[in-house]
Amino acid sequence: MPKMTFIVRGGVRKEVDAPVGFSVLDIAHRNDVDIEGACEGQMACSTCHVIVDEEWSGRLPPPGEEEEDMLDLAFGLTRTSRLGCQIVITEKLDGLVVRLPESTRNLLLEE
Repeated sequence: MPKMTFIVRGGVRKEVDAPVGFSVLDIAHRNDVDIEGACEGQMACSTCHVIVDEEWSGRLPPPGEEEEDMLDLAFGLTRTSRLGCQIVITEKLDGLVVRLPESTRNLLLEE
């Protein structure tokens, strides 16, 4: 089974099983990684924002326009930022490394 690594706040690395066909958001929730995912993976928020390790960013399909629009709302946006709900694990992503941003912005709760 493929593996992936989350670098959580404070720089702690957490390697977990990453079943093929599951999103990074789903994998995070299955492994108690602190990613909110307020819209439950419907790409209606940016709370599953992750920063893909530079080594891996070019191996992912490019983000679509809708994902880019949601990323514009993310806190701490970087060149390799992606939404965890949009990264689906394949065998080729065995070893993927993503870092959680220092904070998130949940616009679903703001008035």
